[in-house]
Amino acid sequence: MSIVLQARGIRKSFGGVEVLHGVDLDAPAGSVVALLGENGAGKSTLVKIISGAYAPSAGEIIIDGRAYQEMDPRTALQLGIAVISQEFQDAATLTVAENIALGRWPKRKGVVSWRLVRRKAGEVLDSLEVEIGLDRLVGTLKVGERQLIEIARALCRDARLLILDEPTAALSYHEAEVLFNLIRRLKNQGVAIVYITHRLDEVEQLADYVQVLRDGSTALLAEVDRVDRASMIEAMIGRRASAITRPLPASRRGDPVLEWRGASSHGAFAEVDAVVHRGEVVGLYGKLGSGADSVAETAFGLRRLDSGSLLINEREVAPKNPIEAIRLGVGYLPPERKSMAAFMDLSVAANVAAASWRDLATGLGIMMPREEANAYRRWHERLSIRSTDEPGQLMRTLSGGNQQKAILGRWLQKQASVLVLVEPTRGVDVGAREDIYKVLRSLAEGGMGILVVTSDYEEAFQLADRVYVMSKGRVAGHLTSDDVTTGRLLEMAGG
Repeated sequence: MSIVLQARGIRKSFGGVEVLHGVDLDAPAGSVVALLGENGAGKSTLVKIISGAYAPSAGEIIIDGRAYQEMDPRTALQLGIAVISQEFQDAATLTVAENIALGRWPKRKGVVSWRLVRRKAGEVLDSLEVEIGLDRLVGTLKVGERQLIEIARALCRDARLLILDEPTAALSYHEAEVLFNLIRRLKNQGVAIVYITHRLDEVEQLADYVQVLRDGSTALLAEVDRVDRASMIEAMIGRRASAITRPLPASRRGDPVLEWRGASSHGAFAEVDAVVHRGEVVGLYGKLGSGADSVAETAFGLRRLDSGSLLINEREVAPKNPIEAIRLGVGYLPPERKSMAAFMDLSVAANVAAASWRDLATGLGIMMPREEANAYRRWHERLSIRSTDEPGQLMRTLSGGNQQKAILGRWLQKQASVLVLVEPTRGVDVGAREDIYKVLRSLAEGGMGILVVTSDYEEAFQLADRVYVMSKGRVAGHLTSDDVTTGRLLEMAGG
């Protein structure tokens, strides 16, 4: 088996601090190498060096036996190295065919040949067994379809090494299956694939090899069928993690804090009946597009009901906006924390205090930095927020998991009676995910009611006392206690 890429002894320093300590990486043709590690482990830095965005401080990159002390983006593309990142590099106002040819327009006599553009685009889509109209504007495509177009463009440029960075983070279950089938076909065509993910089930489904980085060094390198999930997690976080088990049933379930009765919202969901009590974590599980996230939006005043009713703390209400929902005791964590919840250029303390500024302000309405700092310190240790312990540290400098914890602290500071969390661990590494689960279970045991809306069946299995399963905008089933299994969740979510 030929090896497309060999990275040898890669080191990288920023400002005198070394973040990669002599890392090796092999990517054989026709194989998938899963690259794992917590946020900050060095995965992104290594990929940027391979693709030419960064120059290494030491080491070399070997492509087809030729060594390069450093790479530049143009050379990387010419050598067939392509990175498919979470941020699409497409042109939304151009067609599918034009996007596939982007940056490498086929020409005749110095003029772009639009007939060749369409022909080459059609050929590469046919080779991938992907059916998307060549004349469709890319801006009208679904996320999964846009990702396929990115891969098609890379192959049109004769890519031999594909680096996929968290490719399923925003995909529906069906879109992810389409992507997985495509990856298997690319393997059979001899393409080498480096697959970056936090999801270990994807590693077990797709990968031939797994390499784990921790603190800038390789902590594990093995064939996937020779290593178990517990060993992968231990390599990532440096300690044994809790086994994947169901939580103990809620010991003290109190009064209802959140309830939908025959609730419908046009075009999103219909006739939903669900209830969350004090002292429990309830899952609302469904694949993307199931309507589960839309149900959650009604609790925070982001969507109105057309019929049925919503009860918060046993009062029938209809919050018109988030301000009303907060006054009713609802805390909400949206699926996209960076754009919808976190103030990335403010301090961590300001983020924790954000929902309570009116409560913490002086009589003149002035917010004092000291009060923000006190709010932060009140929740810093309890939530295990890993930071410099300085209230003034900017939110954007924290890892994704610690940003999530800070936003949880926001609602604890506000003394919310119910938490509605949508995809609370999306893009969060294994160690931080376990921390968040422990925090949520502890909050439930303290009497808070928590609704977790998730498209991750393992998350629903590990975290929730009970699970409502949604499919096609309706509740497909309600699983309690021992009835909650990953198999039942997947079966019911399929409708």
